[in-house]
Amino acid sequence: MAPRYHPTPLSGGDRKALAKELGRARAMTTILAAQSAVARSKGEALIREADKLLAESWNERMWSNGGPIDPSPTIDQAINGGYGWLEIECSRCKAKREVDMAALRHPPTTAVHDLAGRLRCSKCAKAGRRPAATLLQLTPRAHQAAPET
Repeated sequence: MAPRYHPTPLSGGDRKALAKELGRARAMTTILAAQSAVARSKGEALIREADKLLAESWNERMWSNGGPIDPSPTIDQAINGGYGWLEIECSRCKAKREVDMAALRHPPTTAVHDLAGRLRCSKCAKAGRRPAATLLQLTPRAHQAAPET
């Protein structure tokens, strides 16, 4: 966008007044930009905190009710809240694994409870079976060395 054109006044007093007003306007833009950056960082911190609380709330409901609870946080909300790993358990062999949700090939707007039917145990898959995994909880980091997707 082109800068706004301000015709230069002919009189000296008007030229000085215009230069003074333009200087004030330029100073005000930097002040407003700084305030905007501060407000944006506060807002992002609040959203991060809200996503963390949503993931913790879902974990508590999963623990108390014992099944995939709808509604659940989305993948990107869980990751933004600091819970980037999903703990699952194979319904056949009862092996527990952690899944890195950032590495999943699902849209980030996918709800976590929708992953219940899509995740499978790789240990049982080698034996020719593909039982569904049971969701346990969201975790901030992996507890085991080898995550599974």
